[in-house]
Amino acid sequence: MKQYNSHKIYNISAIFIVIGLIYICKLFYIQVIDTKYKMSADNNVFRHVIDYPARGLVFDRNEKLLVYNESSYDLVAIPNKVPPFDTTDLCNILGISLETFRAEFKKAISYAPYKESVIHKQITKQRYSYLQEKMYKFVGFSVQERSARRYEYNAAAHVLGYVREAGKDLIEKNSYYKPGDYVGIAGIEQSYEEVLRGKKGQKIYVVDVKNRIQGSYMNGSFDTAAIVGKNIMSTLDIDLQMYGEKLMQNKIGSIVAIEPSTGEILALISSPGYDPNLLVGSDISINYPALLADKYKPMYNRAIMAYYPPGSTFKPINALIGLQEGIISANTAFPCNGGFSIGSHVVKCHHAGSLDLTTAIQHSCNAYFCYEFSKLISDKKYHRADSAYSNWRRRVQAFGLGIKLNSDLPQEKQGIIYSKDYYNKFYGEGRWSAFTIISLSIGQGELSFTPLQICNACATIANRGYYVIPHIVKKIEGQQQIDSRFIEHQETGIEQKYFAPVIQGMREVCELGTGRAAQVPGVIVCGKTGTAQNPHGKDHSIFEAFAPMDNPKIAIAVYVENGGFGSQYAAPIAGLMIEKYLNDTISRKDVEARMFNANLLTPQN
Repeated sequence: MKQYNSHKIYNISAIFIVIGLIYICKLFYIQVIDTKYKMSADNNVFRHVIDYPARGLVFDRNEKLLVYNESSYDLVAIPNKVPPFDTTDLCNILGISLETFRAEFKKAISYAPYKESVIHKQITKQRYSYLQEKMYKFVGFSVQERSARRYEYNAAAHVLGYVREAGKDLIEKNSYYKPGDYVGIAGIEQSYEEVLRGKKGQKIYVVDVKNRIQGSYMNGSFDTAAIVGKNIMSTLDIDLQMYGEKLMQNKIGSIVAIEPSTGEILALISSPGYDPNLLVGSDISINYPALLADKYKPMYNRAIMAYYPPGSTFKPINALIGLQEGIISANTAFPCNGGFSIGSHVVKCHHAGSLDLTTAIQHSCNAYFCYEFSKLISDKKYHRADSAYSNWRRRVQAFGLGIKLNSDLPQEKQGIIYSKDYYNKFYGEGRWSAFTIISLSIGQGELSFTPLQICNACATIANRGYYVIPHIVKKIEGQQQIDSRFIEHQETGIEQKYFAPVIQGMREVCELGTGRAAQVPGVIVCGKTGTAQNPHGKDHSIFEAFAPMDNPKIAIAVYVENGGFGSQYAAPIAGLMIEKYLNDTISRKDVEARMFNANLLTPQN
């Protein structure tokens, strides 16, 4: 009997021990492993508030403020701490519809019911003041101060970019970003996001049962301070930028201006453009779709993304390659009798007579460059046309054409200059020659470059054989220098001595030829007009130039879609831009007025 009682006691004891272990394990799980109970308890007492840093400021090259911050406020909530409340009252205070509020609140619940989520962003100061008086009615909600971007000028939207809420894909890829965070999109805001955004901090507050702040937890000893974003000085000259945008109003196209010796972008205009402040605040939800729907694509950055045939602006490049390869010299002359003929194919030209290199550039003689290109691709030292073509293509790319320049502007495109494989596949290996691709000699055919690339190639000629990768940022706060790639010289492999006759020809274009509209009083301008064939309508007007001839300070490329000859719009616009930058004044007011008033747009449907 005693033995039986002993076993009974042991069994009962074992049961109690097992039950005790279960409770201990459960408590351990609740308190240590499963954080939702701890978070729920903490949230009864504490409020964890992210301290968002102000983004860095952006200035132009002359220290004029371009981008700054203004205070704004976000309404946040911990969904599982929100009891029933008067939603209509809150929506009236915020100025939003009931449907919008419900959608945002539902999104917050699905994200994390025990964590703070942004319910409504960028509340105005006026609404915030009224909301603060009523916050006691909305338990579980709080207001978080943020900084909103503001753009000082209605200009340079494509260069500066904008800021918007981080998307789901970015949040999944980058742990720094949480729902409700903002991130730079396009332009400097995107390229230098990590520099501008700073580093988030956190503050822990003690709150009462009505979610009202009673003070900092442990006198702020567990708080972490936000680190303000670094300021940036851009390479942009905002006065030149705004002037260029005014010249391009009611036109489609682009202007790019570069300081040749440094690669610094002085102006980068894509037209039509838009006011960067349209993409600020809660109105972005209305303005962004409207900009996307605009048939003129104002958000499309034509300066770095649009492909255009270079037209006759490509002829100086072909001339330099021919000189370096020994195919021609400065004195080499070719006949021109109204064009260049191969069988039934004729490349027409408006000139007649025999021309040397400098005069051929001045008169933009198509026949001259067809003869030169045919000799280049037929050069026997390469044995085959495709080998000679590959060498020619390599030399063209050395001018930064048909390749990504690796600038600090996001979404930069690389242009088109096909490899020999393209022609071998299209015509058959060994079944094509210089005459098959003769259009390349005058910048037509299978060639397409961006305005940034054309401007950079012009800067390369201005530098007599090298370029510095174009870039938009000049200085970053706290850094000794910018990225080394924006300092190094990119050599073309063309000897400096060969540039003299080509540059002389470009000088004569502006003094005696089709580029006279680009003349600037007291300044020697060297340039080249171009007319890019457009199968969809009137040809595009193109002009490239640099000035002064010696020790150049600016290189520029202008594209005006459907503008006709290069002399009609592109050349006078380039001349005005050069005069504005070098002289800070405009002497040819009649030309300026004509460019300001020209309207090449068709009415919106």
